[in-house]
Amino acid sequence: MAHMVETMAYAGEVPWHGLGTKVPADLSPEQMLEVAGLDWEVEKKDLYFFESDEPDACVEHAPGKQVLVRKSDNTILDFVGDDWNPLQNAEAFEFFNDFVVSGDMSMETAGSLDNGRRVWALAKVHDAFEVFKDDVVENYLLFSNPHKYGMSIDIRMTPIRVVCNNTITLALDLDASRMVKVNHRSVFDGDMVKQTLGVAKEKLATYKEAAQFLAKKKFKKESLNEYLNRLWPASAAKTEKARKEAKNSNLIVLSRNATQAYDIMETQPGAEFAEGTWWQAFNSVTYITDHVQGRNEDNRLYSSWFGGNQVRKKNALETAIEFAEAA
Repeated sequence: MAHMVETMAYAGEVPWHGLGTKVPADLSPEQMLEVAGLDWEVEKKDLYFFESDEPDACVEHAPGKQVLVRKSDNTILDFVGDDWNPLQNAEAFEFFNDFVVSGDMSMETAGSLDNGRRVWALAKVHDAFEVFKDDVVENYLLFSNPHKYGMSIDIRMTPIRVVCNNTITLALDLDASRMVKVNHRSVFDGDMVKQTLGVAKEKLATYKEAAQFLAKKKFKKESLNEYLNRLWPASAAKTEKARKEAKNSNLIVLSRNATQAYDIMETQPGAEFAEGTWWQAFNSVTYITDHVQGRNEDNRLYSSWFGGNQVRKKNALETAIEFAEAA
């Protein structure tokens, strides 16, 4: 599989995915844009087609369709409609200016994925909490600007557990099923989005409460197996075979991924905190999705933030809380 990361820069410590070029830690959003290789623009161009394969065929304009092109090298990013509004990278990074100038955030990483089809920036929010002493969770804001049809601009709260660099993305909208999203058929209004971000501190406080609750609740082996099986169900054929061999109709059979999470429970970074609790169990899931699964680091990066793994980690948190409440 081709690498997902096209260009990338990071400030501070080496990020959990280990990718990118190190830059000074005090860059402005504009400077981060430049050093991350994102100082390019996109434009829409009319789309034309030939009526036939004959040499004298007429060239016709395709109504309602345009080609989205990166101006710096004429890379075709996608095909879009007339009403699709591109957000330039420079405009996206301007979103962070007020936060950085006020000292509320600092630029952490930025880059381009999938040959420019998804540009993103991660800023560290100067707000954190401890689950236990030395078990710290830092808060980040992830801004994704896709240059691709069918994808929305979205801003996500992304807490990262420092001891193991495990990530999870959480909704910033009051409706917990949604992130802050802006469809490309609308014109991006940064001020409107900033008003929505006012719930970020509330959401972080809720996550802190959930983490500390999980850290107080012990799991039993049977409930742990059931938890992992809920997240990664074993195939029906494998389950039936194992139950017959064990002559136990109630046996919980774990899939390969669930077994990985089970096996890493005691050896994952930060395992010494809250041993035997649902906080430990939840972090075994986030650890293998961030650091073990996937073909390579940039594949894991993409899946953890934008693909199936970010959904699985959200489900893992909700399910862990469910089991902890029943403990």
